[in-house]
Amino acid sequence: QVQLVESGGGLVQPGGSLRLSCAASGSIFTFTTMGWYRQVPGKQRETVASITRDGTMNYADSVKGRFTISRDVVKNTVDLQMNSLKPEDTAVYYCNAERLRFGIRVDSWGQGTQVTVSS
Repeated sequence: QVQLVESGGGLVQPGGSLRLSCAASGSIFTFTTMGWYRQVPGKQRETVASITRDGTMNYADSVKGRFTISRDVVKNTVDLQMNSLKPEDTAVYYCNAERLRFGIRVDSWGQGTQVTVSS
């Protein structure tokens, strides 16, 4: 069973930075895509950033130029560096790992980490 453990959330002032880290229980090459999602109460979970097995990165328009996703294939981690944070970035951030099992997409999720941007 895949386990994803997030760390690095917290409270930061607008304009500040945080780095989130997601540690996978196995090789991250097991997954076709890994990424970060976020969710605020009353809204759907939305994609923030993702990285595919071949290293292709994608970002939500709202975070382009401010957030950077990266991975460490030795440590089996996927990180999200968040700079120039805004109050609207406040959310619970979830790590996601996607794989195909018998041709069907299977998603695994971390427990979530709270990010609060406030003065």
